[in-house]
Amino acid sequence: DRTMPLSRHTGQIPESTWTLGFREMTEPWKGAVGCLGVAVFFAMTIGIISWQAVEQSPEEWVLRGRDAGMLWERGRGALLLRALPAGRPVLAIAVGSVPATEPPPPRDRCWHDGGQFCYSWEEDAELRLSLEPPAAAGTECYGVRWTPLRPEVTLKDCFSMANVSWYGGPSIRAQRWPLNDAESPAQPLVSGDLGTNPGGFGPVLERYFLGSTGVTVTVAPEVPLLLSVESHRQFCLETPAGRAEPLHYQLCVSADVAAARRHTASAPAGAARTPPDTALLGNFSPLCRSPIWQYHGPEGSAAKIRRGLRSLVRRLKRHRLQEGVVALGERGTAVLAAAVRPPCRPPGTWGARVPSAPSPHCRLCRPQDLVPSERGKRQARALAEPLELSITLSPYAGVTSPLFLRSLRGGEAAGYWLSRQPRAGGSSIPLLTTWKGQLCARLNVTSEAALGWYLARARRLRQALGATYVAFEGVEGNSFLEQDVPAPAELSGDGYTEVLAAALATLGNGTVISAGTRSSHLPLFVQMSPLRSDWSHTGLKGLIPSVLHYSLLGYNFFIPDAVGGSVAGAAPGDAELFVRWLQIVTFLPVMAFGTPPWLCCDAWVLNLTRQCIQRHRDFVVPLLLKYSEEWQSLGYPIFRPTWWLSPTDPAAFTIEDEFLIGDEVLVAPITEKGQTWRDIYLPGEGHLWLDTNTARVFDGGTTLRNYSASLAEVPVFVK
Repeated sequence: DRTMPLSRHTGQIPESTWTLGFREMTEPWKGAVGCLGVAVFFAMTIGIISWQAVEQSPEEWVLRGRDAGMLWERGRGALLLRALPAGRPVLAIAVGSVPATEPPPPRDRCWHDGGQFCYSWEEDAELRLSLEPPAAAGTECYGVRWTPLRPEVTLKDCFSMANVSWYGGPSIRAQRWPLNDAESPAQPLVSGDLGTNPGGFGPVLERYFLGSTGVTVTVAPEVPLLLSVESHRQFCLETPAGRAEPLHYQLCVSADVAAARRHTASAPAGAARTPPDTALLGNFSPLCRSPIWQYHGPEGSAAKIRRGLRSLVRRLKRHRLQEGVVALGERGTAVLAAAVRPPCRPPGTWGARVPSAPSPHCRLCRPQDLVPSERGKRQARALAEPLELSITLSPYAGVTSPLFLRSLRGGEAAGYWLSRQPRAGGSSIPLLTTWKGQLCARLNVTSEAALGWYLARARRLRQALGATYVAFEGVEGNSFLEQDVPAPAELSGDGYTEVLAAALATLGNGTVISAGTRSSHLPLFVQMSPLRSDWSHTGLKGLIPSVLHYSLLGYNFFIPDAVGGSVAGAAPGDAELFVRWLQIVTFLPVMAFGTPPWLCCDAWVLNLTRQCIQRHRDFVVPLLLKYSEEWQSLGYPIFRPTWWLSPTDPAAFTIEDEFLIGDEVLVAPITEKGQTWRDIYLPGEGHLWLDTNTARVFDGGTTLRNYSASLAEVPVFVK
């Protein structure tokens, strides 16, 4: 046996022997091995829990695109938007009315579609995120849609201001740039009159918000929406309580804030942008080339108004200011209209008796009553010659006016005014509202007959009075919402303003309106809200933020408030305020005056006014012409913030006292009382800026400290 090869024996222990031996060996150690296993199990469990608590991120990707992605943050219940590939923070949205700590599942309800994410909080709300077609190359867009699952659920998304400056949205009484400095309680995002409701939103408004991180938030016009702003913390979008309305909006991400604005079309889809006075674009209209002089003379009768107009024109000629437009207010227009022709009936009342007492509200109804004689035309042209004349109308009629009273009896014309929805079998009741302290009815813009009659009346009144321009006040606001009355679907939100603006644009060149929403593409001038005659943000300091706000939203052809402010403030007759205001208005589309310079100030201010008017005509109007063409083709604002040339410099995000005209002129006026110096930020690293006052050249991307500017000077730089 010893000579047999060892290879015959494999060295393996027979299985029975191995099993028996193991059992025999481990029997005394069973307790120890069991304790060891339990210890290992607990150690692994504690390790996993610790890893989850310490190492695992509280954020979970829920939807990724090519250039950005959205995450859910469990701790506070927030949606996060980040740019890829580096994960740059773009936006944080705090979500209301859903359990904050409940995370979306790893596999959502529409997991089969990589372009969507869906999740439902039982008995509360459903969330759907979706990748959407980009508005332009270089941008990526996401749709966010919340649907309530119970009527009492109020949907509310709040957009953080931490490290983000926000622009756009509504105009407000003390306009700020950026929006972070504003404060507003939750209220419907609808345009309004800041004169009657100073705590509300102003007349120019869009459902568009732009963040300094290169993000935009856009809400569709059909979404019922409330907006609140908490200064330096957040702004929130929410749905009205108890209506079970969905909340949906679009987020778009671009490389920076300027790229985001360039990628945003300021006109509705399919609408062509048209500046006002396109027929006169080659040399611009008198409204851009020459100033507006507001008439504040006697208005007791047509004769007094004519004498007052002639007196104003003579004084303007005597002070060598004989070019421009004389603007007549609504009351003066009504008094002159009353003297043009005998009273006539509104449509549908041709058989009614004409009262002997004239009323300006029932003039100019039938074509045969509206054609002025040659003598009348000569008298009309002579009202403001050699200046142009602007008249003022509104879509309101006083309830005591013969026009309104006869319309109630006329049957056909009863539908010419906004009315409450009638009960079954009942007749409509006019929706009465207040306008300039009087109880009035408001034009029904959903009636083609009413709009046709109103536009014909405006055309013939303009012809009869020889007016070049017609200004329409009272375009803003939702009369149904103000009285908590259900509105027709087409007049929900800012439907009234949008419909009326589109109709007024058909009047042709020289139309001015008091509000704008989804109408920046129309050939209309927009009158800015009145400002206080002081140095605050409700006065002079609010002018440049308003300019930037209007232009950002696409309303480049605006008429600023009169130099010095038209609302009595803390500084009436302040020559310094008048001059600093004048220096800003010089570089805007239109110069408007309420108080003539010879009444408020010394002779040197009158001379400065002449120089500023000339500078506006020679220097600013050509720039307006150049950049209006760029606006038509590309949609870029004409008046731009400094971040337009420095889109990644945080220093540029909060500058509210400088503005650019296009890319080539920087205006940096002084807005502090008694100050003759200021710091000036020159945007655009790598650019050179020429100081028009000293002919010195400075580098862009720098700040000039303590730049001197006397009362007669305004700092202006040309790139």
